[in-house]
Amino acid sequence: MNQSLNSIHLNGLRAVEAVARTGSLQGAADELAVSASAVSQQVSRLEKQIGKALFRRTARGLLPTEAGAVMFARLSTAFRELDAAVGQARSSGEDTLVVSVAPAFASKWLVPRLRTHFDRYPKVLVRVDASGRLVDLRDSDVDVAIRMGTGHWPGVDAELLLPQQVFVVAAAAKAHRIKTAADLARETSIDDDSTLIDWERWFAAAGIPPVRPLQGARLNDPLLCLDTVIAGQGIMLAWQLIAADALLDGRLAAPLGIRSDLGLGYYVCTAAGTRPSRKVRDFVAWLREAMAETARLHARLPAA
Repeated sequence: MNQSLNSIHLNGLRAVEAVARTGSLQGAADELAVSASAVSQQVSRLEKQIGKALFRRTARGLLPTEAGAVMFARLSTAFRELDAAVGQARSSGEDTLVVSVAPAFASKWLVPRLRTHFDRYPKVLVRVDASGRLVDLRDSDVDVAIRMGTGHWPGVDAELLLPQQVFVVAAAAKAHRIKTAADLARETSIDDDSTLIDWERWFAAAGIPPVRPLQGARLNDPLLCLDTVIAGQGIMLAWQLIAADALLDGRLAAPLGIRSDLGLGYYVCTAAGTRPSRKVRDFVAWLREAMAETARLHARLPAA
């Protein structure tokens, strides 16, 4: 930036541009929401800084000098550009909603339903940040997050959308081999390294003696685990949202009549202590409706 500009206060430039356009100190003062004397002081200070008179007083008000007219023409263009830049930034922020979700939730639930959100709010573009990391909602461009867990995370306000129960699933062709929990000891467990769920917690919540399934593949995504189980390579602990489609179409079965409540669910999260914007409030309202429909679907799932 030119060093001479660093010595000029933006308020002075704004005052000169407003006075030249409105033709009076009072007109500029009304526009800038300050007193006429404040505008006069800002103009005088700027004239001293640049060493030239920018206005002359006449019966018709303040008129730009030759130097003032040249400066006004450039300032007018510059401030229009600044106004356009700010307006574009605000418009972009208002029209884009950034949602942080886990990849499994994005794939299985959110993305297939986004069309209905667009139909309701056609001016809002939803950008999905599909990642397993927990973003800081107070210091990022993310507007809202959907997380699976217990609902307790620092720095967020969390609202429960859909509770989830955990149960054993197996490929339909192999499910007949599992009649009791003891039979799990002969099956190969496919485990998700990133999950909150493990066999010890599941047995404890179910209130039955634990057994140790054989160790199989360890993956870092629940959908990869699910595909491995559907392929007949083992069993896994799943929950309604990720397993629903495969249970309904018969690719998976839930061979035991046990659904354990581990206190987990899907939560919508916003930055703690802040009032969500209108686009976030609308998105959350849409989420509630869509999740209510999902809950009705889950009620029709084959009994675990």
